[in-house]
Amino acid sequence: MESRKRQNTFRRDYQLWIMIFPAIAVILLFNYVPMYGIQLAFRDYDFSQGLTGGEWRGLAYFQQFIDSYLFTDLMRNTFLISLATIVLGFPAPIILALILNQIRRKKMKQLMQTTVYLPHFISIIVLVGMLNVLLSSETGVVGHFMKAVGLGHINLLASTSTFIPVYVLSDIWQHCGWNSIIYLAALSTVDPQLYDAAKIDGASRWQTIRYVDIPALIPTIIILFILSMGNILGTGFEKIFLMQNSLNLPVSEVIATYVYKIGIISNQFSLASAIGLFNTLINFVFLYAMNTISKRMSETSLF
Repeated sequence: MESRKRQNTFRRDYQLWIMIFPAIAVILLFNYVPMYGIQLAFRDYDFSQGLTGGEWRGLAYFQQFIDSYLFTDLMRNTFLISLATIVLGFPAPIILALILNQIRRKKMKQLMQTTVYLPHFISIIVLVGMLNVLLSSETGVVGHFMKAVGLGHINLLASTSTFIPVYVLSDIWQHCGWNSIIYLAALSTVDPQLYDAAKIDGASRWQTIRYVDIPALIPTIIILFILSMGNILGTGFEKIFLMQNSLNLPVSEVIATYVYKIGIISNQFSLASAIGLFNTLINFVFLYAMNTISKRMSETSLF
């Protein structure tokens, strides 16, 4: 009975399946087929024997990473940067979308949207170069300003106390506008009659945001927050690696940069694979846990 129902559904919607087939093929090819290499985390990699030819080591490389003296520092740095990015960066596009949605002049709204979207298209290398120029204690605009107000010579990119704030704030500046698009799309589905009713009832702008806009955004916020939990240890590689130097290394060395140094520079491919898989498993646990909590509390979930 079930198989017949599925066949009927496929026959009815075969055009949609044909349209989605290329996307499914890309996902299978680039996301699932490479998972064959996961076994590298459990073997001694040998160039001459390939992925499956090395000696089976089981969980030895996972244990080696956990027993490493860098394990605690790597986990702490990764969690701190990710947590700061989520706590400060996740609400930012929501607030921006709510503000942009209150702009009634179409041309002004379009101008503001274009302005806040543009930083997203700046490459990571250019962004880090801008940070180096602006935050230089000797020649940067920020450096001169700090001198003028009596703060002295402070190299913000070389200080362990300022690295995370600089990283997080620059990330918010670059991606806040772009990330607000999905919230603006959700707000565009709100029935205009609700705004008219709120205006007739004498609601202020803040009350309109509180009782009309925010409830409309809650399902989208929950879904995106669950997805962000699935990347709790995914601080990214390029930006941190480019901002990294010998002075800020105690707080800037994260799992992603350590995997690069262990795998590519030191040629310890099996250990690097084990660390990467360990990172992925923790992300999956956070994703599943947050999805379960959301499903029980709000009946909104990914699966």
